[in-house]
Amino acid sequence: QVQLVESGGGLVQPGGSLRLSCVASGSRFAINTMGWYRQTPGNQRELVATISSFRRTNYADSVKGRATISRDDAKKTVYLQMNNLKPEDTAVYYCKMSSQTGDWWGQGTQVTVSS
Repeated sequence: QVQLVESGGGLVQPGGSLRLSCVASGSRFAINTMGWYRQTPGNQRELVATISSFRRTNYADSVKGRATISRDDAKKTVYLQMNNLKPEDTAVYYCKMSSQTGDWWGQGTQVTVSS
C-alpha cells in the first residue's frame, strides 16, 4: 500500500514563501511522474506543477516564475517551493505520484495566504 504524506502548509502573508514536501512510502516500483495539484472549495482540482523522472518540469501559468518543483528519488520525495505568494494561491495542495502500477494521492495540506 503506497502512502503519500504532505507537509509544509500553513498561513503565509502575501509576498511570502513556503516549501511543501511529499514523501512516499510503500512503493516497490520506481516513481515516474511526481506532481502538485491544488483545490479550492467548489472548484476542480488543478495542476500546479509536475516533474518527470527525467526532471522535465511543467507549471501552471498562474505559478510560472514563482514556483519550483524538485524531487529526490532516493528519498521518494517531491518538493514545491513557492515564492511571492498571493491570496489566490490559497488552497488545499495535494501531491500525486505515478508508477507503472498506478497513481497515488496525498491527503492534502492547507495553504492560506492572508495578511
